[in-house]
Amino acid sequence: MEAGFEEKDLVKQKAQFMSYTYNRLGGLFSSQFMMEPAILCYKEAQVFCMIEQTSPYGISNNYYRIGIQYNKMGQQDTAMYYYERAIDCLADSNNLVYRNIATNKSLLYYQISKDAELAIQNLKSITKQSANESERLSRYLTIGDIYYEAGNYDSAKFYLEQVFEKKVDEISKIQAAECLRNVYDSIGEFGRADVYVHYLADHKKSEGENKALTSRLEGMFKTYMDQKQQKKAEEIREKSIMKTVKVIVPIAIILALAVFVVAKLRSKKLLKKQQEEADRILGETEQEHEKELRLWQAEADKTLEETKKKYEEELRQMKAETEQRLEEVERKHQQWMAEARERHEEELMTQKDRSEKEIEKTKKRHVKELESERLAYEKEQDALRRNIKEKEAQVIALEKTMNLQQKAAKQRRMAFLNEPICQHILDKARSKQITTRDVAHEPGIALKDKDFEQLGEAVEKHYEGFDHELLSQCPSLKQGLLSLCHLHLLGLNESEIAALKNLSYSAIKKQNESLQEKLGVNEDMASYILRVAEGLCGTQGGTQTNESIDDDLDAWIERQIKDNPKITTEELAEKSHKGVRTIKRHISMMGHIHYVGSGYSGHWEVVE
Repeated sequence: MEAGFEEKDLVKQKAQFMSYTYNRLGGLFSSQFMMEPAILCYKEAQVFCMIEQTSPYGISNNYYRIGIQYNKMGQQDTAMYYYERAIDCLADSNNLVYRNIATNKSLLYYQISKDAELAIQNLKSITKQSANESERLSRYLTIGDIYYEAGNYDSAKFYLEQVFEKKVDEISKIQAAECLRNVYDSIGEFGRADVYVHYLADHKKSEGENKALTSRLEGMFKTYMDQKQQKKAEEIREKSIMKTVKVIVPIAIILALAVFVVAKLRSKKLLKKQQEEADRILGETEQEHEKELRLWQAEADKTLEETKKKYEEELRQMKAETEQRLEEVERKHQQWMAEARERHEEELMTQKDRSEKEIEKTKKRHVKELESERLAYEKEQDALRRNIKEKEAQVIALEKTMNLQQKAAKQRRMAFLNEPICQHILDKARSKQITTRDVAHEPGIALKDKDFEQLGEAVEKHYEGFDHELLSQCPSLKQGLLSLCHLHLLGLNESEIAALKNLSYSAIKKQNESLQEKLGVNEDMASYILRVAEGLCGTQGGTQTNESIDDDLDAWIERQIKDNPKITTEELAEKSHKGVRTIKRHISMMGHIHYVGSGYSGHWEVVE
């Protein structure tokens, strides 16, 4: 299209025409999730819109569409930048374009911050300004989507069901139906979920149509890029020729004058020599320009080839994944079709003696069966595609969960180190500036039994089950070695631990070696202890059983004791994945449970 106009002619209506055309191409690429070509087209549309605006909101609309493509690609900061530029270009905020941009900006804010309350508050304020029912339902779709992502299914149903029932736009209804299907599946209302499953199955495009459209769009984009590269190469070639001409013409004129003067003053031999020199200079100039042109052409060809390989590789991967997932379904479908044809042929053979009318009815029934199988096959393909999307969503959710667990581990570590007893011990160790192995213990630096007991409680508070984890690996682990592990949790070195325990450096070294042997650990003991603690941060509350125990540990302990009055606190700790200190603390606070007798011969009594 651009080749049909001179650059000076691309103004007014012609510039508007180019802007409309690139916007249309960008919309086609965007609908097929081809974001990079879409961004290129929208940016080209913006260039012509800057020359001649298509409407008072044309520039803002182009920035808004570019921001949507970057949001689809996961580049949220870039998307927010274009949304803000789009708003800056608007003369006022009392228009549909502003409300559309503000809606997507609020949705993007939620995706970044996960602050659903503030995002929904902004969206409700925008919804009140809706000019008609269709716009209001579009805002409802965004609000319902945020409620769905936040897990607030009741509110999500309220907004999404209105969109599904009243919205004329099929794309919006399909999006609402997908969310509602997952909501009703989650809450166990499978009958309602089937309504939306059938709707989605009837309204989704087949894979072949999508692949054909994508292939056509890729062909258009490739043709456009090839033409762009060819045009650029021609422009450079023309500039090179003009540059060569500008050099050659003055040289030719000078040489002509020189030949004319020399012809009168010197012999033919001298004239011939000068002519050969001029030819040599001209030849070198041409070779130099030809070399520059070849270098540029090679670089352009290389860039074009790399781009082509990139798109071919992406397309090949997409085709391979799709064909792999559909191969099994296709095989089963073909097998069933073959069996059905054989069965139909056998039935037709047995019905030869029947009337023509009965045979025609049988053929129609066979056609109907084949059509039903084809529809079922297409629905099964749709189900496979939905399953792929759900798997991708699960991977994203798992990455988010891992990030939250890492953040929680850091926060738990800081909370533990900020405990008064931990600060007290760290201050003691640091105040003496212990830097050597042979520590001359000063009075007052060694910890007391009460300090070790408080440190153990702090460990149980922030790393619940830490002692139980070590004892499960070595039941014979004594309290002295457990207190050594607690000091390792503070990040102290062996010299500092020796001073705090009032022992020699070699004694602490032997205790660490004994710990490594008992626990079967080959790595550094301090690193292993920190890794065990961090592992507990990631697993606490990880199963449904532990969550139910955490909700009411006292009631759970009472039920276990009633079922088995001779159960020990160690057994209770092992069953609940809690520490022994935690179990004892809860029993002492309950008051109505007492241990009668001594040692293993006694039993628990529950006073009603």
